[in-house]
Amino acid sequence: MALTIYDISKKAGVSIATVSRVLNGNGSVKPATREKVLRVIEEYDYTPNAFARGMGLRSLRTIGILCADSSDLVLAKAVYFLERELHANGYESLLCCTGYQLSDRKNYINLILSKKVDSLILVGSNFISAAEEDNEYIREAARQVPIMLLNASYDCPNVYSTLCDDHAAMFEAASILIRSGIQDILYLYDSNSYSGVKKLSGYRDAMKSHGLGDCEHLIRYYDGKPDQINAITDFICRIADDGTVFHGIIASDDSLAIGALKYAHRRGIDIPRELSIIGCNNSMLTSCCEPELTSVDNRLEDLTHTLVKTLLGVLSGKEPPAQRIFPARLIKRGTTV
Repeated sequence: MALTIYDISKKAGVSIATVSRVLNGNGSVKPATREKVLRVIEEYDYTPNAFARGMGLRSLRTIGILCADSSDLVLAKAVYFLERELHANGYESLLCCTGYQLSDRKNYINLILSKKVDSLILVGSNFISAAEEDNEYIREAARQVPIMLLNASYDCPNVYSTLCDDHAAMFEAASILIRSGIQDILYLYDSNSYSGVKKLSGYRDAMKSHGLGDCEHLIRYYDGKPDQINAITDFICRIADDGTVFHGIIASDDSLAIGALKYAHRRGIDIPRELSIIGCNNSMLTSCCEPELTSVDNRLEDLTHTLVKTLLGVLSGKEPPAQRIFPARLIKRGTTV
């Protein structure tokens, strides 16, 4: 396997950012350190790729963006924000929609790396798996270029994470309903991604902290497409019909919350007097219903702006924090008191 910038940093005993500064001709590197890195490069006949702006080669100034599904409202908006930020800073982008299968994600990452991009941005938390062996493709890619994660976190050299605190967001959402007098809160989710796991954990911890830890019967997984709102409505009707009682619903995505709203309309349930509903992502769906939907705002524009700022710092040889976490905001509308 060809030597990578990651390998050089290990052999020279310096950080990846320091190697990048040497390759870029950055004068802030001590002469002894620069000489150490150059010796490794010469010894192993390293041919730099897009990092080699200071060694006679020009960066392609192109960033690879990967997301699972560009028809997803949140992912599509994130891609828009990222492309806008990159273009404003003189970078072009290549977009690949990978789907959700691990094998496809691996293939698309290899494909886009073959285009000699400067970095990869992975949009959405589904790229990080709970099974460590399934993250090897991330580690391998990070040996070649900086990897930027949007709304996920992974501890690995040359991987930088920008994310919303989903655990705290759901903890606060559940706590608000509980403080308003609602204790039987149905939790709906449709993903076991990094973000999905954090959200569910936040709900559980909130219930437990208020003495409502016996809540597993109120947690329901929707195994269907998020854009099939009527199917979501039918799913919630079946939950109610099996005897489950609930006066609050927290959904991990706005589309699930819209299904809950339609359930209430179908059953003649008054919102928010008889049923309170909170969604997540603060998407355009929140204003496409009546009453308008209370939702957790994951501050997507702030996240994408910070991610690109971090990326530019990495590419210029700086050493930014490996992780930046933003607090969410609950945007109250007509589905909660």
